[in-house]
Amino acid sequence: MEEPEDTPSFRERIRNKAHDFAAVWRKFPEQIQRLVIVFVVVVGGFVWVRPFFIPSDFGEYGHYRASALEEEAARGILYAGHGACIDCHDDIVEIKQASFHKDVGCEVCHGPAFAHTEGELDELPAPRERGYCPLCHEYLPSRPTGFPQIISASHNPMEACISCHEPHDPVPPETPRDCDACHGEIANTKALSRHVNIACVQCHETPEEHKLRPREVRPGMPMGREFCGECHAEDADSDKGIPRIDLATHEERYVCWQCHYPHLPEVN
Repeated sequence: MEEPEDTPSFRERIRNKAHDFAAVWRKFPEQIQRLVIVFVVVVGGFVWVRPFFIPSDFGEYGHYRASALEEEAARGILYAGHGACIDCHDDIVEIKQASFHKDVGCEVCHGPAFAHTEGELDELPAPRERGYCPLCHEYLPSRPTGFPQIISASHNPMEACISCHEPHDPVPPETPRDCDACHGEIANTKALSRHVNIACVQCHETPEEHKLRPREVRPGMPMGREFCGECHAEDADSDKGIPRIDLATHEERYVCWQCHYPHLPEVN
């Protein structure tokens, strides 16, 4: 079917579209035009370059290289897994399962064990370097409260940790005498406060088992306002310089330590 004589030709329509686009394009500020050009060049360059960097076998089985399967299969096996240790060392595994290190894999301390299970290595090394155990047990304020921590520079320096501690059942050779053995951050804070001379056990009822099983047996906390009132109530039989309150009217709905940090009570 022939187009009517007054109908513009294809070239004229294209020319008109280009003219309209140029008219719209000139309405944009010059800085926007430059940004659009840069964006088009970058995206176009990425689309053009991308096929050169995609491996030929990418996507053959999924969103990864098919040859990656062969590469991973060709890598040597290093770790044997916890189950391999049970087969020969069931007596040690039984002791370890009842200890604090029950969730620590054997190969975390002894290193890769596959060569040992295959008979290529007679004995796995035990960590004797001073810097190994402190990876977990060096004192850090961010570690959980009650987690056994030491300052390795002053804690039996020059001695291997396993010379005193049995790593498969790491109960300390003697129970900690002071609370700062595990609660260093609290002890350092309390040392700068007015409560520095108050023993921890004066406020915390601490069973002896807490020193051996700190996460299972927790120390108690004062649950009544009268406890702090023994020193801080208006009629308390204590030193005159101690701050006093009226227990009957001073925030009677709360226990004292809900508002005051007892290890540094000067801070509001």
